[in-house]
Amino acid sequence: MQAANFFEALSNVLPPDCIKTAAEDMRPYECDGLSMYRALPKCVALPENEAQLAAVVKLCHAHRIPIVARGAGTGLSGGAMPDPNALLLSTAKMMRILDVDPLACTARVQPGVRNLAISEAVAVHGLYYAPDPSSQIACTIGGNVAENSGGVHCLKYGLTVHNVRKLRVVLMTGEIIEVGSDSLDSVAPGGYDVLALMIGSEGLLGIVTEVTVKLTPKPQLAQVAMASFASVEAAGAAVGAIIAAGIIPGGLEMMDRIATEAVEGFVHAGYDLTAEAILLCESDGTPEEVADEIARVSDVLRQAGATDIKVSQNEAERLRYWSGRKNAFPATGRISPDYYCMDGTIPRKELPRVLNEIARLSGKYGLRCANVFHAGDGNLHPLIMFDANVPGELERAEEFGAEVLELCVEVGGTITGEHGVGIEKINQMCVQFSPKELTRMHEIKHAFDEHTLLNPGKAVPTLHRCAEFGKMRVTRGKPMPFAELERF
Repeated sequence: MQAANFFEALSNVLPPDCIKTAAEDMRPYECDGLSMYRALPKCVALPENEAQLAAVVKLCHAHRIPIVARGAGTGLSGGAMPDPNALLLSTAKMMRILDVDPLACTARVQPGVRNLAISEAVAVHGLYYAPDPSSQIACTIGGNVAENSGGVHCLKYGLTVHNVRKLRVVLMTGEIIEVGSDSLDSVAPGGYDVLALMIGSEGLLGIVTEVTVKLTPKPQLAQVAMASFASVEAAGAAVGAIIAAGIIPGGLEMMDRIATEAVEGFVHAGYDLTAEAILLCESDGTPEEVADEIARVSDVLRQAGATDIKVSQNEAERLRYWSGRKNAFPATGRISPDYYCMDGTIPRKELPRVLNEIARLSGKYGLRCANVFHAGDGNLHPLIMFDANVPGELERAEEFGAEVLELCVEVGGTITGEHGVGIEKINQMCVQFSPKELTRMHEIKHAFDEHTLLNPGKAVPTLHRCAEFGKMRVTRGKPMPFAELERF
């Protein structure tokens, strides 16, 4: 279809103010949070409701126009980066909270509703939505579903997949399906768990138009113990000691000295700047439960070598401790022209080894790296600092990041914890998964999207791409990921 004819057909589906075709109007959509990669889409569509969205998808399917779905654009893996040949479909206008059921502890919301807005809306019922990414003030629930987002409290309360009951999804044909259930058991007896398959699928299988989330009662009390350590290795070992003691904190986060120094100058959180690393360990529940757990955690931290422990004495102080952690990314932006936020997950027992190796890689590439991460579940977020204006620094940052991801795989972890694969980590998918596993993923994709129109080129690499990546590794003295790739 000629572009003019497609735009004419699109204008019959959407109001004029819901279509953007001028370059200056599409510029805000040229990248997501991974801003080092940019492109302009064919056009931008902003449907206002499910019927309009389904009509746009059906039109694109009929004329084989690819679609890249986008939420708030806070993603950090390039998952929402446009394709010049694709329509970018934004769900930003679908931002209504449709229903709240305080007895069932659920809320039914459109995909453009901000994560934090859900908790704000249900606070009157003594409830909140537990997954809390650092970007929760801006990120949307639709994007959270696409990436299976977590947050600082995911250790105890789970990721998005553990807090969503049901989805309405538009498939690439324009068909609307519902997956999941209003009941506690979201999987029909004898059926496949399509709900879990959709969550974290990065827009490759369908576009979410409605989400039923699980709400959690607010605890009576929450307190944070902030522990200082003389080394990142000791702090990393303390994380394993806490879990080994049978304690599952509400949140368990770690920051090294580079990170705390950046943060303290930004939000004045009250962090110990003499420590090489700090742990933030939160306990929540009844006052009696919190007092008991804080005492047990403090004992474990002291035995693990904590040089100082401070416990928040009021809600304002607790929020100040967390504000530092949640503002670590923008704080890093104040001390470096650019930074590259990585995301990989490792077994907790490997934290000391991996942190030492990250320090070695920092020296190898000549780039500073601040470590900020969800220590309790081993989800690393190294912040690699660089200056894109200095020739070669961006490339070194990318190589540094790639080595971190492959290290995660080497120690038994994964290349992503909550940011997704997008375009950023697609080559490392070739390291983590075998050709047979990738082939199964492509077969699942084909079952939902026969013509590969949804978010093309993202998340799951072709075997040909893996073969080319493998040859490049060999030229750099690294092994081919899998011998069978050599024939591609």
